[in-house]
This record gives sequence, C-alpha cells and structure tokens, in this order.
Amino acid sequence: MARDHEKNNTVIPSAAAREQLRTFGDPTLKQKTREVTVFDARLKALSDLMFEVMEREGGVGLAAPQIGTLSRIMVWKNPEDNDASQTFVNPRIVLCSEEATSAEEGCLSVPGVQMQVTRPDEVTVEFQDLRGVSFEVHLAGLPALVVQHEIDHLEGYLILDRCSKEERRRVLKELRERSLETGT
Repeated sequence: MARDHEKNNTVIPSAAAREQLRTFGDPTLKQKTREVTVFDARLKALSDLMFEVMEREGGVGLAAPQIGTLSRIMVWKNPEDNDASQTFVNPRIVLCSEEATSAEEGCLSVPGVQMQVTRPDEVTVEFQDLRGVSFEVHLAGLPALVVQHEIDHLEGYLILDRCSKEERRRVLKELRERSLETGT
C-alpha cells in the first residue's frame, strides 16, 4: 500500500510494495499519475528504488505506477548506451513525428508476452530532473519507443491499450491460458 506524505505529494510505496512489481490486472496501472511539485530527498529515494527494481527485473524502463506510486516519474536507460540512465520527472511528449514503426514490445507489468505496438519514430519530450530543472530532449528510434512506453504508464495506459484488437485478443488469450496452467 502506498502512503501520502503531508508536505510532499511524492507517494512512496510501503516496504512490502517495493518488493513486488505491479502486473496486469492491478488497478494502479490504469490510473493517471499526479504532477511532482516537491523535489527533495524523497524524490531521489524513489528514483533510486525505481532503478533498483528496473535492474532487478531486467527492464530498460520503469514508471512509478509499476511499483504502486502515482507520482509522475519514470526512469530508463538508453538501450543503445547502457551507461546513459535518466530520471524524467513530469515528462510530457510535446512533439511526435508523423513516421511510425510497428515493433515487438514487452512490458515488465505484462510479463512473458510480446506484442506489436505502433509508435512514432521520433518524439520531443519536456521533463524535469530530480532538482526540478526543466529540459527538452529529442529522441529517435529505440530510445523514443522506451520513453513513450513509460509515459504511457504515467497516463494509465498499458501496451495492451496500444496494440490492435486482434493482438490484444491473442495476448489476453495467452495470459488466460497461462493463468489456468499455473493456477494464478
């Protein structure tokens, strides 16, 4: 369970929640996040925790709702340069290319499945860093796809919301069959 802090709108998950990544079916994943307005040690601790979970789970990105936090923060590492890791606070896509690509995409919150998702090839994103300093970055290719995927989480969308109806049916059928096999 997450708890609000009186003087800070950054919601830090409880210790138990930190150990568990939220997965498909968890209502937190369908909620829109709140803007971060306080840039302090709690926000830095949340970012550190998110990087820890992302690394543990083998991902290239993680959004706060995936660990039960409804604050508008995401972390990611550039898949083309693993040394480049960033925290985006209050990110917003301000420009998208008209050109788009359909590619196989996976998600830590929809484990074990891949699906075709079409996304713009390039995006321009405005965001703040952990100190509250504003930036704008232009991303292309795989980094653009990663950031779009994580921003979707901040808006309450999963990749299942971005794929075709046929692809969604296929994946949901696969998830149901797996659930019946494992009894979960």
